[in-house]
Amino acid sequence: MSASIIANLCVYILTWNVGTHRPHDISMRDALSLSGTTACPEDKLPDIYVVALQEVSTHAKNQFLNIFNDDPWTFKISEHLNPHDYIKIGTEQMQGILIMMFAQPKHEPHMKDIEVQSTRTGLGGLWGNKGAVSIRMSLYGTGVTFVGAHLAAHDDKLSERIEDYNQIVNNHHYKTPKYRSIFDHDYVFWFGDLNFRLTGSDSAWDVRSLVEQGKFEELLERDQLSLARSTGNAFALLSEELPTFAPTFKFIEGTSEYDLKRRPAWCDRILHRVQENRYPDITLNITQLSYKSHPNYTLSDHKPVSAEFIYKIEAQTKTDEELYELTHGGSSTETPLASFDSENVRLAPMY
Repeated sequence: MSASIIANLCVYILTWNVGTHRPHDISMRDALSLSGTTACPEDKLPDIYVVALQEVSTHAKNQFLNIFNDDPWTFKISEHLNPHDYIKIGTEQMQGILIMMFAQPKHEPHMKDIEVQSTRTGLGGLWGNKGAVSIRMSLYGTGVTFVGAHLAAHDDKLSERIEDYNQIVNNHHYKTPKYRSIFDHDYVFWFGDLNFRLTGSDSAWDVRSLVEQGKFEELLERDQLSLARSTGNAFALLSEELPTFAPTFKFIEGTSEYDLKRRPAWCDRILHRVQENRYPDITLNITQLSYKSHPNYTLSDHKPVSAEFIYKIEAQTKTDEELYELTHGGSSTETPLASFDSENVRLAPMY
């Protein structure tokens, strides 16, 4: 029996540390590649958008208003995607860390077992200024989780970043059988302000000079995230296409000039994982189409970063319901998303 293509989706991921700023009159068209710059096949718009933001304003008044309405950033993203007929699948916020997901309506019946989760790592797990939020689901019969994270800052806090990662991996749990933890999932996307810096004693001026010369490969040899992955200390189960864009931190707000109070670094990253041959007669695949920064944005001291992926499922089955039975160990007992109000949002707790 020849394999059938169960799903062939274009997934767009965006991460940005917005530095507590509100969106006001900012346009997100470029950051969302809505201006004809998508890398999806045939220049089509993505099937799914997942956006993670860090340092979203958590003023007490804003937290109260968000109980009744979307936070300003979710509203801003919705404002851009709604004219293209996207629907909001869900959001999760933990203090300043926010994740949101939108999809084309035709995919809604194929999304089940949706959960959101959060894990605090600030102050030893007591405070939610650092940590991770996520949205997981069964997507066309496969388990996928999208994890948006903000890890410990500063050059000398590498061990704290690694500890943050381990806390998230060990404490981030879901209710869906067979997919209790992040790496139980068939597909994992992990992104955010991961805050990894450069090793070595170069000054900020030295690093800027190498950036201006386009010597990214030389700098990335000392990238803490790449080194942590290679040694197995953190993110070793995930893959990343190394950045070919300039470091996305730290800029003088309102400009594209590096703020040399800090050494430029690739803090904002997008990684992924797929268990390709986990099941007999099923092939799971990810193909990365793009990985870029959006340097025209000057709102905060970070630049937004986006990536596009093809999420492909091939199986000797005819429907994703049959695939669900194979991957989840039984037929679906969960109500599909289509029966819920897709505008329903799990709200952040008050802090």
